[in-house]
Order: sequence, then C-alpha cells, then structure tokens
Amino acid sequence: MNAKELKIIIFPELDKMSLRQVGASLDAKVEHEVIDCVNWEGKFPYKPFTAFVVAASATRLYIFFSVISKDLIAVNTQDLSPVADDSCVEFFMQVPGNDEYWNFEFNCIGTLNASHRVERNNPTRLTAQQLAMVKRYASCGTEPINEQDGLYCWDLTVSIPFELVGINNARVPDYILGNFYKCSAKSAHPHYVSWSPIDSEKPNFHRPDCFGKLWFRPPVTQATTVREDVVKQQAEIKQGLIARIKRFFKK
Repeated sequence: MNAKELKIIIFPELDKMSLRQVGASLDAKVEHEVIDCVNWEGKFPYKPFTAFVVAASATRLYIFFSVISKDLIAVNTQDLSPVADDSCVEFFMQVPGNDEYWNFEFNCIGTLNASHRVERNNPTRLTAQQLAMVKRYASCGTEPINEQDGLYCWDLTVSIPFELVGINNARVPDYILGNFYKCSAKSAHPHYVSWSPIDSEKPNFHRPDCFGKLWFRPPVTQATTVREDVVKQQAEIKQGLIARIKRFFKK
C-alpha cells in the first residue's frame, strides 16, 4: 500500500488563540484531509464522514477534527480509559530516527488515552502531568454521553507540545510520520477507518510501517489566507452529506 503525505502549515499566531478559536480558524483557512480508508470492509463497512486539518506553531502541533456520524457515545470520562470504545478520533505519530511511536486517542468529549511505545504490547502510559500538556476543546462539551441514535456532527481541536514527543522547538524535523483514525468499538455502528491505508487482516492501528509523511513547511501567504472557493466547496460537501443522511433516516 502507498502511504499518504500531507503538508503541515505553520501558523505562529495559534499559540495566542483559544483552542475554540484555533478550530474555527483552521476550519476556515486550510483545506481538509479526509479519513476514508475502510481497511476491513467485510466486517466493518461503516464509514462516518471525518475530516481533519493539521497545523503547527513554533512550539505545538494542532489538529482540528470534524465528524458527521450516525451515533454519539462518550461514556469514558477519565484520561487513560478505553476511549476507542466511544465516538473516537485518533492520531499516531513517530519522529524519524526514533523507534518509539506515540498514540493519542480522544473521544468526542475530549477524554484522552495516550502512550508511547516501540511495540503495541509494551506501552508507556502518559503521566498525569504529561496528559495535562495535551490541550483539548470538544464541541460536545465534557459531560458523559450515553449512546444516542441519530445523526450527529461534532468537532474536536487538540494541541500537542513538541517537547512532549521529543521534538526540539529549535530544530523541527523536515517531516514526521503519522496516521489519523476514526473508530468506535462499542457503538451501534462499529468502525475502524484510517487516513493512510493499513494492510492487516484485522483492525490494527498500531502499524507505524503504514504511517504517512507529514511535512513541515514555512508560512506561505497564499496558503494561509482564507480561500473562499475552498471554504465554500467544503461547506457544500458537508451540507450535502448531512442532507443525504437525513433522507436515509427518513426511509
């Protein structure tokens, strides 16, 4: 399988904004990537609409996730709990030259399960202090949500400091390796979807050999200004999808 690549746009001003403002800004200014690889279609065919934007300041990595899904569930409220059972988005990453990779898993209310490891079965869980370094803003709020049937649209914005994952702010690498996921193991429509394709017999996101390349680039005026054509197209796609799903539920 061919791993994907993307460009991380640098926005120095992000550190001066609230995460809510960051999410709104990235949603408007940067063309979205889509998490749409259904790697285990025979058993898990469901694919919610999931898009994301990844950007960086001089000190932190920012990710904005946008989801439209049939179900909504978030019963895990304590960090390091199994949020992959809930309505969940995930980001796994690795710094080139480092054997360890990092997994950051978030449910729709921002609860975080995170570790670093060389292999799947031997994780080092983040400490309470490290978990607090990962900032989160969830459009669903922070209260638990028992499973809700219907059509739901939610966003999540997260911020990960470079120092946490071993990146020197003064010497940011040309690229990092990573993958983005949408999953929910215990909802009415369980699913495991990835941005970059995964080649395995059963669901397994712990595949650094399938990570794509995320390239850092300096600010480019044209890329960092609001592109009305892209914004309009993204809004039309999102609204069109909502309308189609609503018609489906009326059948």
